[in-house]
Amino acid sequence: MTRILLTGSSGWLGRFLVPRLRAAGHVVIGLDVAPGANTQIVGSASNSSIVERAFSVHGIEAVVHAGALHKPDMMYASAQDFLDVNVTGTLNLLNTAVRANHDRFVFTSTTSLMISDTIHREHGTSAIWVDEELGPLAPRNIYGVTKLAAEGLCRMHYLEHGLNCVVLRTGRFFREEDDTSRELAGPNLKANEFLNRRLTVEDAAEAHLAAFNHASTIGFGTFIICAPTPFSRSDANELKRDAASVVTRYFPDVQKLYAQRGWRLPATIGRVYDGSRAERALGFRCATDFGRVLDALRTGGDLPFAYNPATISQTARPDAECL
Repeated sequence: MTRILLTGSSGWLGRFLVPRLRAAGHVVIGLDVAPGANTQIVGSASNSSIVERAFSVHGIEAVVHAGALHKPDMMYASAQDFLDVNVTGTLNLLNTAVRANHDRFVFTSTTSLMISDTIHREHGTSAIWVDEELGPLAPRNIYGVTKLAAEGLCRMHYLEHGLNCVVLRTGRFFREEDDTSRELAGPNLKANEFLNRRLTVEDAAEAHLAAFNHASTIGFGTFIICAPTPFSRSDANELKRDAASVVTRYFPDVQKLYAQRGWRLPATIGRVYDGSRAERALGFRCATDFGRVLDALRTGGDLPFAYNPATISQTARPDAECL
């Protein structure tokens, strides 16, 4: 049993991660600026005194840092807000963990920081294979810049202080509508994204538990967390040119299943996230993939992912959970 401080405990990931950690036998103390059923401390990690008090009062032995400002928060938060929450908040937690002689720190990062402006525009002739070797990294917004800086702080605290840190670059698992695309209906778009960039919130929670369990043996590691893609690197050119044909080759009945819902396959796919390193090092593989989405369509069952167009992204507070 370990006493874990979880930031972002009132958020979408937190509501799934808290019970998963507790089921594994851990005591979870939640820290969030928003009150919630799993939040014992209302406050921000950017306030060092709140972090220090949390450690001393609750006897914290390890940290899972999932709280952050994320991309939708750019609509109202300043660059300084992002620095305060995503960078200073992470530094406060790391410094306090070192002083407390912790041996495990799990950090929720994002695949967004790997997507440069060039990759985002997808002007190339083939799909980009996004794995942990992709670089040099050139985040295109303040969200990505601050998350990359926070990753660097995790690495520094491992190298200088021996604090075992696992960084999880999670793909998309938010349940609300996409804030940049309205071309497809929400469920159709989310289903398509399981081909190359999405996971369920349940799998995100499970990945964090796997990272926590393996942190002491890994030392420092960065892992993309995403549903396993059916594609291989050899598909890259055709995915960019005619993605629907590639998908149909892997799933022969997909066109029929999609037609029954009035859905459309992607015409082009410009990038594919590869989460296989996490499978090798953490023993973790997302349980939900595109195949399971199609299984639900075949049987008429519930879709295996969350979708709620009425959901308001947690941007009305200054320390929203990282999605």
